[in-house]
Amino acid sequence: MSAGQERRIRIVVAKPGLDGHDVGAKVVVRALMDAGFEVIYTGLRQPPEAVARIALEEDVDVIALSSMAGSHLPFCQRLKPLLEEAGLSDKLWIIGGNLPRQDHDALRALGFKGVFPTGSKLGDIVGFIRENVT
Repeated sequence: MSAGQERRIRIVVAKPGLDGHDVGAKVVVRALMDAGFEVIYTGLRQPPEAVARIALEEDVDVIALSSMAGSHLPFCQRLKPLLEEAGLSDKLWIIGGNLPRQDHDALRALGFKGVFPTGSKLGDIVGFIRENVT
């Protein structure tokens, strides 16, 4: 990198567990790329161990999950200690998808700073990442 050139924000976008719906994730991935972020998309049906390993190996700034299958809380409960053990507690953790309002506080308590339910604006997600990655 030359002087004056900033490192691009690196984001891993993962589809957790048995979730087989990835159209929305691919739309978000494209929007993040269009915004200038470097994005690693894991593909479907990732176990928590794989998400933590990929995030560590790829040296990402943001760990983003896209969940449509309704298993987001158990998945995130399994993922949190793996991310902590990998030294990724200082990264920005966000989640989007089919996330009932009654689960938002529990997701935030697990460390997911950004919670974006279905229908969230792509610009809001991009802005949130820019504001929260230092």
